[in-house]
Amino acid sequence: MEYGILSIAIPLLTIILAIITKDVVVSLIGGIFAGLLVLHSYDPVQAFLALFDGIVSLFAEGWITKTLIFMLLVGSIIRLLTLSGAVDSFVAYLGARAKRIDSPKGAMLLAYVIGVIIFIESSITSLVAGTVAKPLCDKNGVSREKLAYICDSTSAPICSLIPLNAWGALLLGLILTAIEAHVIEGDAITLLIASIPYNFYGIFTLLIVLAVIFFKFEIGPMRSALPQPYQGDPAKIKAKSTPYPMLLPLVFMVGMVPAALYFTGHGNIFKGSGSTSVYYAVILTLFFIYLYFIPAKILTHKAYFVGLYEGMGEMIPVSLILILALFIGKVIGDLGTASYLSHILQGNISPIIVPMLIFLVASITSFSTGTSWGTFSIMMPIALALGATLHLDLPLVIAAVISGGIFGDHASPISDTTIISSMAAGCDHVEHVRTQLPYALIGSGLAALAFLIAGWMTR
Repeated sequence: MEYGILSIAIPLLTIILAIITKDVVVSLIGGIFAGLLVLHSYDPVQAFLALFDGIVSLFAEGWITKTLIFMLLVGSIIRLLTLSGAVDSFVAYLGARAKRIDSPKGAMLLAYVIGVIIFIESSITSLVAGTVAKPLCDKNGVSREKLAYICDSTSAPICSLIPLNAWGALLLGLILTAIEAHVIEGDAITLLIASIPYNFYGIFTLLIVLAVIFFKFEIGPMRSALPQPYQGDPAKIKAKSTPYPMLLPLVFMVGMVPAALYFTGHGNIFKGSGSTSVYYAVILTLFFIYLYFIPAKILTHKAYFVGLYEGMGEMIPVSLILILALFIGKVIGDLGTASYLSHILQGNISPIIVPMLIFLVASITSFSTGTSWGTFSIMMPIALALGATLHLDLPLVIAAVISGGIFGDHASPISDTTIISSMAAGCDHVEHVRTQLPYALIGSGLAALAFLIAGWMTR
């Protein structure tokens, strides 16, 4: 059955609801219910029943269940590293050695490097970078606004460029949905890895930060940002100074992913199952943490399981977003949104500019809502279906959605990472938004141009 303009109205309604309510869950449920109303001949009872039955039916797919469990267990890993003091020990280790880089450039580089190293979660990245580098930045006359900008710019961009975290789980889930629905073809983990070089906003943002650090590239309100008086010694942090409890579990988890790909691919890493591999990797990492932390008395047996369960609980909201994102992708597919869009666009708009348009729409959505994950959930199903119909380069399309989502996470005043970066650096939130926005707009402008060029080169 052809649904015409209604197939476009449903995803547009979801985006509008997200912008108005600032609530991803409400907007996704609203979009799903509206789509089910259309699919069930406007019978609200049937649409209501289909909403909850459809959520249950998602768990019949093994890869969906594995991806959801992966997300919960990633939350456990993050919580255990925090609860055990591994993060604090890492902060103390870096702080104690901060005197080796006791200069304005060294202080900013310290925050930058920490942001690159800690890629497990954007909020932790900002918190650790700000905590460690703030005293050294104050001592060397680096403004809190500039530190907040560096912390913010190395959180979401790094998490998306090194997606061995909950970000990767969500993105893999969204791509896998399109593959399982036969919207696109290929392997989810291969497509996600192939999209990384096209993540232009993330790449340009990191390069612009380096320009700020090395060449004092100061524009707009950042020029008038003043440093805070120095107080205290950055080395005096009340925690054991060691990097190993933080780094070893992360190194182990990173190493387990290709090993699991090799195992699930029966000797061929490129034929391995992405969802199964990351699922195995986090399970083995939790075993590794237990066998490392308990004998070393970093955690007790009881505290380990407290952290395990608390971490799972903290990921339930994110898991709910993923479930609803998978569901709305199915609804959009049943409505034939991509087919109708391609019919409208055919001959009216060049496919070359579509990746750039996807990036711009995703950027507006994420900036308005303050959430990259919500933007991924809404935009990825539409973009992948549109990309397949117009025969676009799929990694480029995936990267356009990711880059657009990161822009909002980085620049929006209501983004959690923007707020946390302000807090970690001890900077006024409004001043942080004002001083970093010009850099974010430069990065988005360069990214839009890059997507236009890439769209032309991949045709």
